[in-house]
Amino acid sequence: MPLLERLQAEMVSAMKAKDEARLGTLRMMKAALKKQEIDGRKPLDEAAEQQILNTLIKQRHESVEMFRKGGREDLAAQEEAELRMIEGYMPAMASDDEIQAAVEAAVAETGASGPKGMGQVMKAVQGKLAGKRADNRKVSELVKARLG
Repeated sequence: MPLLERLQAEMVSAMKAKDEARLGTLRMMKAALKKQEIDGRKPLDEAAEQQILNTLIKQRHESVEMFRKGGREDLAAQEEAELRMIEGYMPAMASDDEIQAAVEAAVAETGASGPKGMGQVMKAVQGKLAGKRADNRKVSELVKARLG
């Protein structure tokens, strides 16, 4: 089932259950996906949907950090709840071992030997981890450590 249809069905069940927090998050996700679909004038593929959800996840992480710095634990908790819900629609996170193996394979494949080859290696790692999520900061740190 396409993600937009799945979100619509879950919105209906959230409305019936009178779950306002869940409904708000589902509406936000659907709006972000529909906006991108309309802007692009074509249906979204799975990779585009995941990219949009990744953006929403990154926004939630930043919001939680800012709310905590501002002493607003109530708002940080709300953002974390949204974050967990959005992550439920994403593929599983790659393990540290999988990321390390992908970095090693990418370095061997590209033949990169110094910091200048980081872009090539990062691109190759993302290709190797297709279908799984990985924290790009962690991947970047591993690639830097391997090349530097």
